[in-house]
Amino acid sequence: MKIGIISDTHIKKNTSNLAALLNTHFKEVDLIIHAGDYISADAIEILKDYKNFVGVWGNVDESEIKTLINENEIITIDGYKIGIFHGHGTGSSTFDRAYDRFKEDKVDIIIFGHSHQPLAKTKNGVLILNPGSLTRKRRERWFSYIILELHEGSFDLQFRFFS
Repeated sequence: MKIGIISDTHIKKNTSNLAALLNTHFKEVDLIIHAGDYISADAIEILKDYKNFVGVWGNVDESEIKTLINENEIITIDGYKIGIFHGHGTGSSTFDRAYDRFKEDKVDIIIFGHSHQPLAKTKNGVLILNPGSLTRKRRERWFSYIILELHEGSFDLQFRFFS
């Protein structure tokens, strides 16, 4: 299973930009996971129409989006239990909030966003991933996303960066 992982797209009006990015970077994936902060519900519809899609809402997503998707999700793919949460909240770091959200769920992988900073790190045997942002890099040099290919007993992880 090949998964495209994105977050923090912050699409307000021009949803055609998201569609173009999907067509450019995600043709080979089986599933897209979005870790929140869409802003426009149209972005969710574009993702659903493009590929299989799982997503959670983020701190800037309004009530319309919150009626379409959950605040966090746990999915199982090819034997990997994956927790997805945007990472918003107070206290501690975004990384720790994401980890703490699934601490009792015995997940293998946690996917979060919020910081717009790409990251791959482990904590207590859990792989924790932040894809950065596909469309809003903030202070980062490049836009970024992750391609995660799951196999039984192993996986391949690639960060992809572009300007």
